[in-house]
Amino acid sequence: MNASTIYVALFLYFIVGTIIARYARRKMGRGINDFFLAGRTLGGIVAALTYSATTYSAFMLIGLAGFTYIGGVGALGFELIYLSGLILVAFFGPRFWLAGKRYNYLTPTELLGDRYQSKAVSAVTAIASVVFLIPYSAVQLTGIGALVEGISGGAVPFLAGVFVAAAIAVFWTWTGGLRAVAWTDSLQGAVMLIVATASVFFVVYRGFGGFGLMFTQLETEYPSWLTVPGPGFFNIHAFIGLTLPWFFFSLSNPQVSQRLFMPRSLNQMRIMVMGFLIFGFIYTLVSIFWGFSARLLLPDLEVADAATPALLGLDLIPTAIALLVMLGISAAAISTVNSIILTLSSMITRDVFKNLGGKTDENRELLVGRFFVPLFTMVILVFATLRLDLIAALSVASSAGLLVMVPALVGAFFWKRGTPAAVLASVITGGIAATVLQYTGYYPLGLWPGVWSGLIATAMFIGVSYFTSPPREKAEEFIGYLQGELDKKKII
Repeated sequence: MNASTIYVALFLYFIVGTIIARYARRKMGRGINDFFLAGRTLGGIVAALTYSATTYSAFMLIGLAGFTYIGGVGALGFELIYLSGLILVAFFGPRFWLAGKRYNYLTPTELLGDRYQSKAVSAVTAIASVVFLIPYSAVQLTGIGALVEGISGGAVPFLAGVFVAAAIAVFWTWTGGLRAVAWTDSLQGAVMLIVATASVFFVVYRGFGGFGLMFTQLETEYPSWLTVPGPGFFNIHAFIGLTLPWFFFSLSNPQVSQRLFMPRSLNQMRIMVMGFLIFGFIYTLVSIFWGFSARLLLPDLEVADAATPALLGLDLIPTAIALLVMLGISAAAISTVNSIILTLSSMITRDVFKNLGGKTDENRELLVGRFFVPLFTMVILVFATLRLDLIAALSVASSAGLLVMVPALVGAFFWKRGTPAAVLASVITGGIAATVLQYTGYYPLGLWPGVWSGLIATAMFIGVSYFTSPPREKAEEFIGYLQGELDKKKII
């Protein structure tokens, strides 16, 4: 595909998204809740599409397809465990929503700070989120850069793709806040699902003559790719190390859990969850088929993440479809970056700036939040230029660091004995452990960083809680209110 076609497609995509973002801005109020949470008024369908587009980033058609390319069917089990983690949203989602409505929380870290009655908890958990989400955001831009470079045969430079994606992300976010992001996500989510699904049929039927013949060829040429642990990548330690952080993704990642504040009602939240489940299952199968197809058609790739760009460069897929797939993957990655930029900006504004004695009127908070939108984009952009490899592994590495948030969140809703000192100890020690193990490559007992960070954070949270004093009055009031509301609505 030539460079001019790609540039024109990206330009048209930007124009359409900008029209939607500017229209969304017309409906946006002036308050900080309107900018960062769309006024807590999202309907179920829009909420489902923005939740899906935010969650399913460049990780899927590039990262998960790459995992399938090198590890076989174990990648399907890995991703299905993530989908099974959606039970956490069904269980914790109503609690987040009720707490957000009652206490006007802007961020999940603000919820933690208020529940444990500690400004330090808000600030430290917010900073930890920044530390671990910056690399995850950069991976999205890296995915787009690699995609346009691969599909164009190098005619579009990697850095050009990264810069264009960053510019689109910051412009849409700045233009209309979360409402603009949600509306553009709806467009992007629909494009992602429809086009990616159509592309699979082109590859499978043009490349192999059908799904049955494709699997017959797999059984003949790569039988281990259809078994577990397969060719060796998904051994038991790798599988657990990858899936444990992924199972808790909906709780640990603040750009995702923040979306639990946004539906306008619990009924709309149910629609959001069901819509995401359907979207996720289809998109998972699409990514797996994409990886298997690349294994058969392009068996000698040096880098697994190149599977999707290389497939799109084959003559099996019409240029128009390949172009739309490229835009769909770009849309997924840009959506994730948009959401993370908004979440990080809101956390720094509410949980760090305000807690450090910054002016507390809403207009000033909004001004500070908007200032951090381009600032975080620049940091993410710089990190993306490092072009770190294996998108899926880096995504899970970030989730391994964020896993340290889970004990404190579970304790906030269910354990009155939890203390602010315990939250700080669990987040700091667990986060340091995840970082050191990930970047030294040292896996004690063969266990991956995500396993150790979760174990250490849980042990520190429980242990320190027993030796320090909890905020009993707030715990009683917070947990008692939520349980009372859930009983009224007959929700478990």
